[in-house]
Amino acid sequence: MKKTSSNIELRSFYGSSINENPGEFPFTHGIYQNMYLGKLWTMRQYAGFGSAEESNERYKYLMKQGVMGLSVAFDLPTQTGYDSDHTLSLGEVGRVGVPISSLVDMELLMKDIPLDEVSISMTINSTASILLAFLIATAEKNGVSRKKLRGTVQNDILKEYIARGTFIYPPKSSMRIITDMFKWCGDEAPLWNTISISGYHIREAGATAVQELAFTFSNGIAYVQSAIDAGLDVNYFGKRLSFFFNSHNHFFEEIAKFRAARRIWSKIMKERFGATEQKAMMCRFHTQTAGSTLTAQQVDNNIVRTTIQAASAVLGGTQSLHTNAFDEALALPTEASARLALRTQQIIAHESGMADVVDPFSGSYFIESLTDEIEFQTMKLIKKIDGLGGAIPAIEIEFQQNEIGQAAYEYQKNIDSLENIIVGVNKFREENEVEPEILKINEEAVKSQLARLENLKNTRDSNKVEASLNGLRKIAKGNNNLMDGILYAVKNHATLGEISNVFREEFGIFS
Repeated sequence: MKKTSSNIELRSFYGSSINENPGEFPFTHGIYQNMYLGKLWTMRQYAGFGSAEESNERYKYLMKQGVMGLSVAFDLPTQTGYDSDHTLSLGEVGRVGVPISSLVDMELLMKDIPLDEVSISMTINSTASILLAFLIATAEKNGVSRKKLRGTVQNDILKEYIARGTFIYPPKSSMRIITDMFKWCGDEAPLWNTISISGYHIREAGATAVQELAFTFSNGIAYVQSAIDAGLDVNYFGKRLSFFFNSHNHFFEEIAKFRAARRIWSKIMKERFGATEQKAMMCRFHTQTAGSTLTAQQVDNNIVRTTIQAASAVLGGTQSLHTNAFDEALALPTEASARLALRTQQIIAHESGMADVVDPFSGSYFIESLTDEIEFQTMKLIKKIDGLGGAIPAIEIEFQQNEIGQAAYEYQKNIDSLENIIVGVNKFREENEVEPEILKINEEAVKSQLARLENLKNTRDSNKVEASLNGLRKIAKGNNNLMDGILYAVKNHATLGEISNVFREEFGIFS
């Protein structure tokens, strides 16, 4: 039993006006009975830059500082299916994440990382199947069974069409790749979460809290229906679904949003899809503080913003959390700023008392009312999307995109008119600010990446590469699962770009 500094004993849960306990459907108060009293959320810091070697050093540094799981950021060429030596990759290699063109790169990225002990989250979508194959091949080379691998691949292509833009193939073909991963991982990598259905990027693009939930869950409905249509049992694959949400500036709305999210998704899974197992109804989610709220002006203020956002995620019951570094409006985080971002979580966990009671705002008139209203407004918008034929038809007529664009316009208009105050930007500004030290990308690392890729292409068995790519092409033309073909090609040192090109040629390119 936890106590306050005045030695007052705290109950684990103080109840609410609704007849519901933590860990019970519809999970308003949390997906586990004891929540953080049983286990703290996973402190997972997103990182990746320059080269596989540099990123590996950052991961090992973060692990020494106390992170519980690794989160990999990839550069744009990797996200969009191009090798580092492609002409379109020029100037982008290692800029916003780590470049991974081959199995050799992944082996360097995960060097000395105990893959049977540490969970790995990979923020990757169009090329998710290839990156997962790289990771599995790396693990097996190091004696770790694919059945022991724990982690998540984002693999949410629908939000790329809506908000982010790193799609490659048409929606139908993309959904096939995703469904094949659902099937394959269910049998071969049962501890791996095959999708993290993401509202984060939708919110970053300008959506409101309600739109974030509605568009995310509409995408989730499309994925679940696709899996059911492919013959998968909702109770089987539903347990491996997870979500990724944004924690924005409005402290109370974000807490209510997270509470409403659990309630909404559990009802969708139970009432719409007939799930009967509680784990298949749970809305398990990762949270990241809102990068779009970080300001390039008075960057130290971002520490306060991030702390408030992290607190709302914790009070809202997140399963894992990334706190942005204060300098990320300017560049990738330095080692010092990344450490401070992690320390923010650790102070919340161990010094604030926020983790001492399950759903501390339960029973608050304000929070309960706000939770109900967000649920109502979200379901209203989901029904509107259903009326358009679902998420994919709505995307094709740009419904979600237009709604987000309008919301973003209104948000910016309120800033410009001073209706919304952004400290240090449209009020309380300072002249002659001292610029902070920021991380510089090592250009020598880019040269090293290109040299390694050239060496691989010159020394591998080109006959095996060609044969494995031809085999993958045959699978793509038919209906068999793509994952075995991808993994075989990866183990024969086919590159990410080469595998992606097979799919480009067979599936086409979406524009």
